[in-house]
Amino acid sequence: MEFATAQSPVASEVFASVALFVISVIVLLILRHYLPLRTTPAYLLVPIFFALCLPASMVLLVPIDLASSAMVDDIDARGIWLERGPLRVCWRIAYWLTFCLTWFIIPILGEYSDSGYRDPQAKFRDSLRANAQYYAIVFGSGILGLLYVLWSYGGFSESLKSTVMALAYCWGLMLAIYLMGHGLVAIPRRLFRNADISGRLRRIQTQAPKVYDQMEDAQMNLDDLEMQVAELSKRSKTGTAKNFQDWIEELVDLTNIPESQLASTSGAVRGSGEYIRTKLPTVITEKYMADLTRQLIRAKHARSRYLNDWNRLLHDAVRTQAIIDSVASKRLDFGAPSPGSGFWDRHSPLTPYTRFLYHYYVLPYFNLAFGGLLALASVCIVWSEVVKGIFPVLSVIRYSVVHHNVGHKGQIGLAGQVIAALWMVYMCAAALMSITQVKVWRGRALVRRNTAPESAFWYASQVARLSVPLTYNFMTFLGVVYKDTVFYDFLGQLINLTPLGKWFDYLFPALILVPVCFTFFGLYGKIQRALGFGVDVLDTLESGDEFGANFGTGTWREGRDLIERELNGSSAAIRGGRRSHYTDSSSSSQPRAAPILTIRANSTPYPLPGNPTTPLATSPNMRPLANTSARRVGTASRQVTLASEDDDENFFEALGHRLKNTIDTIDKPKWLTDLPKPKWMGGDTNAGGAGAGSGSGGDIRRWFGGGAGGGGGSSSGGGGIRL
Repeated sequence: MEFATAQSPVASEVFASVALFVISVIVLLILRHYLPLRTTPAYLLVPIFFALCLPASMVLLVPIDLASSAMVDDIDARGIWLERGPLRVCWRIAYWLTFCLTWFIIPILGEYSDSGYRDPQAKFRDSLRANAQYYAIVFGSGILGLLYVLWSYGGFSESLKSTVMALAYCWGLMLAIYLMGHGLVAIPRRLFRNADISGRLRRIQTQAPKVYDQMEDAQMNLDDLEMQVAELSKRSKTGTAKNFQDWIEELVDLTNIPESQLASTSGAVRGSGEYIRTKLPTVITEKYMADLTRQLIRAKHARSRYLNDWNRLLHDAVRTQAIIDSVASKRLDFGAPSPGSGFWDRHSPLTPYTRFLYHYYVLPYFNLAFGGLLALASVCIVWSEVVKGIFPVLSVIRYSVVHHNVGHKGQIGLAGQVIAALWMVYMCAAALMSITQVKVWRGRALVRRNTAPESAFWYASQVARLSVPLTYNFMTFLGVVYKDTVFYDFLGQLINLTPLGKWFDYLFPALILVPVCFTFFGLYGKIQRALGFGVDVLDTLESGDEFGANFGTGTWREGRDLIERELNGSSAAIRGGRRSHYTDSSSSSQPRAAPILTIRANSTPYPLPGNPTTPLATSPNMRPLANTSARRVGTASRQVTLASEDDDENFFEALGHRLKNTIDTIDKPKWLTDLPKPKWMGGDTNAGGAGAGSGSGGDIRRWFGGGAGGGGGSSSGGGGIRL
């Protein structure tokens, strides 16, 4: 296709260079948020930077490629465009670097960073062994693809490169469609739910027991490994452990065990409080030391992850409760910002009154409006995925991007480029947001300023793996316009090399309805409950306490009590007293069991020395608390009310008790209390109605021959019924 030459692309080249620089700065800020840049080695930062920057640059390349291939005739309406040659070079660099990072560089470096060996060569060999199974699956799938191409064409009319590119695209598209389908529902739903402040607090309280259990498990697992290292350090000068003395000293430096406890461990392991003998091997080998190092580093990162989740949950609970409590005073003050707060939290221009208006009115309504807009965008994306292979003219995204039609040729201007970039950003955000929510192997997670190197490599590889399939999948929404692009000449023709690839590209995206329906109707939780795998938290929140009637199994009441205890300092003191009690003990050799969190307001959870006697103990945590001066009176009485509830009663028993309490507290009208009781009910016709109603004859036990407690009258008078 020939490009118009009436306009020079110099301005577009300058804009593209500036935009690429801005993308690089944003990627660096993202890395700084999750990794300490000063202490992170270059072999980790550089690959992750390119694994994030190159996919982000595709969001810039796609609109430029579309406008360059379908340029409008009006010079003033033209957007950012480049010549065909520079575009092809950009696409080749972006694609092949992303391909190599996804399938070769990042997997090897990820296992290299996770290896426990000290020697770089040993770490590299361990990385290759760990990736052997992964590469066996990849190459096995590639061989099947080559056999299919050979069977379809009787030979390789195209190069081997085209088959590899098509297979990589198909695998990435399957993952991208599933993740994007989940995110297209989850993102608007989260915005709608966050608009309800009370419901947001209820969800935080429901999640608290689970997060607390995970934090405790991670801490106890780390304690076990640290005590194992302490036991190993006592043998570092004897036997085969002497060969790894320097290695053992490095492991001791990684632990948090004081020097005074290193000599008093007595071969015991801390954990749930029940001591078990450390089963150290008789012969200490290099493989054992590498496994212990890997487990210790993973345990430290796991503890950091769940501790960060718990602190963030407490922070959200305090802020949400402060917003609710500020309704009466119309003034909202979150207190002094913590050292780790962001720039806007430390330099907020809002006054307490404007802050209340913003958090109580502006932000919820903005969440509703923005959630509605994203929900409409999700519907358009799903609709376009379904109809693009059968009725491409019905694609909504096509008409939102292609604004100019000259004959049978569509043209894209600056407005279409902006809209195309927004569509791509939302599709990528939906897929990437789902990655952070699904459960992955090894407990990988993104932690602020302390993400594990292996987790950082894994998430970066997923971003790189999803970028090309999502990019090409978006371009197929635009009808025949995308076939004139450089990207189609570079990749699209190779995907359509075989009939299977062509039909796969058009029909498989329609399966996005599967994850969309599963997420929208909560089928994941229903299937889990039907198979006995657990309870879906989101469904539990929507259905009240249907699946969480017992206190101590993760209900919002338990979470509320647990958060209050933590903010008041009780939970931290209990954890400290429990660990010190377990460490100083010298009995019990049973293996530790998984902790079960059951908190009751009328009893002490752990009757150990050093526990606080009041829930208002001073918290040792350096956490900023919100200004709750406007909090309603009655917060302290919630635990008393909670103590009077029967924790083990079912739904019908609880309903009966509530009805009984309601009826008992109703004040009787005067006309009902003045009515005299007949003799057969123990009343006295000569006495006043009020006296008869309050005398000893009014006790129902007299019907069966009993006397009124405290009454001094005769038990035989009054015509009582005797059995």
